[in-house]
Amino acid sequence: MADEVKQAHQAKPGGDTIFGKILRREIPTPYIYEDDKCVAFMDISPQAPTHFLVIPRKPIQCLDEAQDEDETLLGHLLLVAKKVAKEQGLDNGYRVVMNNGADGAQSVFHIHLHVMGGRQMEWPPG
Repeated sequence: MADEVKQAHQAKPGGDTIFGKILRREIPTPYIYEDDKCVAFMDISPQAPTHFLVIPRKPIQCLDEAQDEDETLLGHLLLVAKKVAKEQGLDNGYRVVMNNGADGAQSVFHIHLHVMGGRQMEWPPG
């Protein structure tokens, strides 16, 4: 976790991100879900037995940058998280996390949901 916090404090908003490259297929990443609004794929550095990300195609830097017009999209991301969690067999529950800003440990400035499950989650998380 210390590495993620360090990356978050070094990350800068603006410009292209790894998620933009994944969406454009410049970085080959198998999608586990895809529609016209978002994609989901497994996290490259999983923090739980099942750990996937849900990212919108629209490049919103962080939750603080979301506009009223993004309300439907943000709700869609949560419903996709639920659908994919079920497909991934997370029947006993899962955690959904959205980091916002450096103090929130956001290391990629393209809004995204982390969905983690497959084991008992700890609390408090950090």
